[in-house]
Amino acid sequence: MPNTKSAIKRTRSTEHKQQVNRAIKSRIGTLERKFNDLVREGNKDGVTSALKDVASAYDKAAKKGVIHRNKADNKKSRLSKVANALN
Repeated sequence: MPNTKSAIKRTRSTEHKQQVNRAIKSRIGTLERKFNDLVREGNKDGVTSALKDVASAYDKAAKKGVIHRNKADNKKSRLSKVANALN
C-alpha cells in the first residue's frame, strides 16, 4: 500500500499505462492473427494489406516504447518473408 501522495499517484499512472500497453499488444496480436489466417487461405491481396496494418501497429508500439524497436523490426521482417513466399 502506498504511503505518500507521490506513491499513490504513481500507482494510478502505472495502472493506466498498463491498460494502454495491454490494449496496444492485444491489437498487435489480433492483427497478426488476421494476417496468419489470410496466409493460410492464400488470399494474396488481403495478405498485402494485412501486412501493412501489422507493420504499422508494430512501428507505433515501438515508437511508444511498448515493445523494443528490434523486436518490432524482427517481427516485421519475418512476416514480410511469409508474405513474399506467398506471392
